[in-house]
Amino acid sequence: MAGGERRLAAIMFTDIVGYTHMSQTDESLSLELLEEHRGLLRPVFAAHGGVEVKTIGDAFLVEFKSALDAALCAVDVQKKMQERNKGAVPSRRVELRIGIHVGDVVSGSGDIYGDAVNVASRIEPLADPGGVAISQQVFDQVRNKSELQIEKVGSVQLKNVDLPIVVYKINSIPGGRSDPKSTGQSKRLAVLPFVNISQDSNDEYFADGLTEELISKLSDLRGLKVISRTSVMSYKKKDKKVSEIARELEVGSIIEGSVRKAGNKIRISVQLIDARTEEHLWSSNYDNNLDDIFAIQTDVASKVAASLSAGFFKHEVKKDTDDTEAYTLYLRALQLSYETTEPSMRETVALLQRAISKDPAFARAHASLAEAWCTLAVSGYEDFAAMGGNAQAAAVKALGLDPGLAEAHSAMARVHSMFDRFGSALVEAETAVRINPNLSEAYMALGILDGLKRTAGDALAMFRRAYELDPLSPGAGEMLASTAAWAGEDEEAREVLARLREFNPRNPRVYLAAADYYMEKKDFDEAQKMIDAARGVSPSEPVLTVSQGMLYGFTGRRKEAEDALSEVLANENETFRLNGELWVQCALGNLDEAFRVLMREAETRSWPSLIKIDPLYADLRKDPRYPEFCAKVGIKP
Repeated sequence: MAGGERRLAAIMFTDIVGYTHMSQTDESLSLELLEEHRGLLRPVFAAHGGVEVKTIGDAFLVEFKSALDAALCAVDVQKKMQERNKGAVPSRRVELRIGIHVGDVVSGSGDIYGDAVNVASRIEPLADPGGVAISQQVFDQVRNKSELQIEKVGSVQLKNVDLPIVVYKINSIPGGRSDPKSTGQSKRLAVLPFVNISQDSNDEYFADGLTEELISKLSDLRGLKVISRTSVMSYKKKDKKVSEIARELEVGSIIEGSVRKAGNKIRISVQLIDARTEEHLWSSNYDNNLDDIFAIQTDVASKVAASLSAGFFKHEVKKDTDDTEAYTLYLRALQLSYETTEPSMRETVALLQRAISKDPAFARAHASLAEAWCTLAVSGYEDFAAMGGNAQAAAVKALGLDPGLAEAHSAMARVHSMFDRFGSALVEAETAVRINPNLSEAYMALGILDGLKRTAGDALAMFRRAYELDPLSPGAGEMLASTAAWAGEDEEAREVLARLREFNPRNPRVYLAAADYYMEKKDFDEAQKMIDAARGVSPSEPVLTVSQGMLYGFTGRRKEAEDALSEVLANENETFRLNGELWVQCALGNLDEAFRVLMREAETRSWPSLIKIDPLYADLRKDPRYPEFCAKVGIKP
C-alpha cells in the first residue's frame, strides 16, 4: 500500500437492509436476490462513471471521480430499486442504504484504502432504508450543482473516526417502504408508559403525561423514528420483557421509567435500554418540584437524544401550558381518544373542553379537540356538517396559537379533506410531516389524499409510513391492510390484520376489517367467522349489521340483506345511515340505489374517501353517472 497511487475520490458504499436476517431465514432466496440486485446496480454505476472496486458480501464499494457523479448515481440506484420493488411481495423486496464521502484514497492490488473509505462505510448505516447519507464534504460539492433536496442530520461521532462528521441525507428520492424488521436499530425507539409508583392512583395521568411529553419531544429530533403513543400505551400495566416488546414494536431502543409524586415533589427515574442486549445505555433520576416538570421533560429528552447521537432539536422546545389541571385533563382525554368508541370520544371532547376552559391558550388541546370532532363526524356518531364546523374552528384556533405545531396542521389537513378542499389538505399534511416526521396521523392524511389524487400504490406507501410509526393502532393498521389488499399485497394485508387481532382482541372493528378483506377475496366462510368474532366481543357494535348485510348481499341472500339494511336505515344518524346503505347496496349490486345514496353523500360531504381505489365501488366507477359524482366533490374520475 505504501507504493500505491494517492488521489482524491468520491467513495460510495451500498448495503442491503436486513440481508443477514434474510440469509439466515432463507439462504437460497437471499442468494437469488443478491445476484438480481447486483445485476440491476452495475449498469447504473457505469452510466455515472462509477468504478466498482469490490463487493463485500451484500455491499458494493464504488469509486467516482466527483461527488456529484456519486450523488446522482445514488439517487438513480434508489429509484431503480423502488421501481423494482413495486411489483414484489414483501419477502422479495430489496432495499438499500447508501453512504458517500469524499477524501484521499490510496490504491493498490486492485483495492483502495484510506480514511475516505472508512468514513463512507460508517456513514452508510445512517441512511434510511431506500435513502442516501452524505458527508459535509460531499454536501459542499453538490449543493449548488444539482436539484437535489438535501437535509442536515447533524454532527455524529463515527466509530474509528477521530473527529465528529456532519452528515446530511438526500430527500429527492420518491417515497419507498422501509421494512420495520430491518430498521430495528437505535434510530427506532419506543417510550414505554411510565409506571406510577405514587400512593395516589389519581397520579396515573401524570405518569402518562411524562410518556406523552417524551414522545412529543423525541419526535422533534432528526434521524429518530419514535413509535406513536397509541401503540406504546397498549403496554400499560402489561408485564412483558423489554426484548419481547422490542420484537413486537420492531425497535432497537426502549425508554422506560417510573414516577413517584408526593405533594408538590416528584422523582422521575428514566432508563434507555438496548433492546437486543437489554443493556442499560443510560439512566438518570430527577428530584424536583412539580412546577418544573416541563423543564424536566425537555432535559430528559435532550439527554436521551445525546445518548443516541440522534441529532438535535429542530426548533426551540416550548411549554404548551403552565396549568397543571388543564394538562391533566388533556392527558385523560388523549388516553380515552385511543379507544375511538362513541362513549370514549364524547368523554374526550368534554375533557378537552374543560382543559381549554382552564387554559384557552393550550394549542395542543385545541388541535386534539379538532381531531375528536372529526372522529365523531366520520364515525357517524354526530351530524357531519356540525362536527366539521366545530373541528374547523378548533383547528384554526390551534394554528393561531402555535403555527409551528405539527398536530394543528395535521388536524387542519383532516378538516380540509372533510370539506373536499384537497389542495389545502395536502399543504397542511405536508407541513405537519415537515415539522414532525414522526406524526403518524399526518401520514394517514397523506395516504387518503394520495388515494384520491394518485394511485393505490402511492396511498399504500403513506399508510405504511403511518403504520411503522404506530404499529399497534387499529386505525393505521386497518387502512394499511385494506390498501395493501387492493394493491395486490395479500401477504402483507393478512400479516397486518392478524397483528391487529393479536394486540386489540377486544376491539370489534379489527375483526370487521378482516371480514371486509375476506369478503373481497370471496372467502365468505372466513368472513362470517370474523363477523361472529366481532359480535362476541361487542354485540351492540352498529357496524356489525352493515358487515352482515354486505355478506348476505355478496352471497345472494337478498332477503336477509334487505332486513339488515332496514336495521341500518333505522339508525338516527344520517352519516351512519348513508355509509351503511351505500355498502350494502353495492354488495347487492343495486347501482341505482347506490348512486342515489352517493349523490346525497356528495351533498353532505360524507362520501367514502377511498372511493377511487376500493374494489367495493368498482362497478360504480364504470357507470356513466360516476363522473357526475366526481364533479360534485372535486376529484378526477
